Amino acid sequence: MLNWDEYNQDKTPAAVKTTAQPATKEKKPIQAKTIPAEEAQNNEPALESTSGTNRSEEAEKTVENLDLTAAIDDFDAMAGRVQVDQKAMINCKADLNQLVPFKYDWAWQKYLDGSANHWMPQEINMTPDIALWKSEDGLTEDERIIVKRNLGFFATADSLVANNLVLAIYRLITNPECRQYILRQSLEEAIHTHAYQYCIESIGLDEGEIFNMYREIPSVSRKAAWGLKYTQDLADPNFKTGTDETDKKLLKNLIAFYCVLEGIFFYCGFTQILSMGRRNKMTGTSEQFQYILRDESMHVNFGIDVINQIKIENPHLWDEGMKKEATQMILQGTILEIQYARDTMPRGVLGMNAGMMEEYLKFIANRRLTQIGLDEEFSGATNPFPWMSEIMDLRKEKNFFETRVIEYQTGGALNWE
Repeated sequence: MLNWDEYNQDKTPAAVKTTAQPATKEKKPIQAKTIPAEEAQNNEPALESTSGTNRSEEAEKTVENLDLTAAIDDFDAMAGRVQVDQKAMINCKADLNQLVPFKYDWAWQKYLDGSANHWMPQEINMTPDIALWKSEDGLTEDERIIVKRNLGFFATADSLVANNLVLAIYRLITNPECRQYILRQSLEEAIHTHAYQYCIESIGLDEGEIFNMYREIPSVSRKAAWGLKYTQDLADPNFKTGTDETDKKLLKNLIAFYCVLEGIFFYCGFTQILSMGRRNKMTGTSEQFQYILRDESMHVNFGIDVINQIKIENPHLWDEGMKKEATQMILQGTILEIQYARDTMPRGVLGMNAGMMEEYLKFIANRRLTQIGLDEEFSGATNPFPWMSEIMDLRKEKNFFETRVIEYQTGGALNWE
């Protein structure tokens, strides 16, 4: 198989490669013969199409006869140069090809910050994880279950998120700077899926078992099924926003994926794997998860900003019925994640247990509710894992694994607030 190193090597064709020859008399260089343009044209072989005409001439005729009427009508319908006040998060009629002027500077800044934090899974050393996993007494059975369950869930979950972005959200969000970030997020979701696959392959897990957990492990499949029901309608190419009913479907999709799937479903697994890293176990896998957590934190914040902007521009959508449904979605997600915590931690492990995780998830749920303007549900819920906040706040991060996590942030300080 050709690799990039080979690709960059000299590719001189064998027929003209030079080999060592006996010394010969120096020859005079051959002078290039100047050929008149008209003669050169006559000497060129005709590139004929199947119809027998010259293909270049055929292309020129097509360009000359190009009908611009339809395109001009489309351009006219876009009302000329875009003004800031013409831009909207959904149902915008302005030209979506015009990136500037920006209306939502925060969306463009998130795109720049995400790009500045680019990383790839192969850059992380997995050798310690391989040795630890192969060692009979390296990990307890409960710790091995945690690793496999989380790789099984996340390997599928980020694909679900990516599919939702590409097949639904990108098409329905009608703002170019937000679309720019959505493209960046889509790339990051692909990198995350790559990272999980890289971990699975590195430590030699059964790929069939891991990648089918969303079908075969109830606590995993319930979370996947819950998220899928909110993308089915929107993934239909014929689905369009523009009515209260369809606009609310889009809003519910955004809440499901940003507030619940990425905003709640990921936190039990992140906490478990990162806790391993803090104990110098599975440090390569933990480092992968730390990069992913940084990306996902920005995804959640972007999605919440989009949700709140839609509410501002379309206040009639945020009626009592919608508020009640949004609250129920976040509470349902919290219950599902608590069930997942109990499944993955039937006993205390890694300095935590299912009860502590339940408290943490209620704390996270309160945060998600208030971020979109809803009342807290769990009075007095606190964060039993304050080190998770430290990891997410890169301004306070102190080389968690003594690797290059900080060095990747080249585009200025991120703000997770």
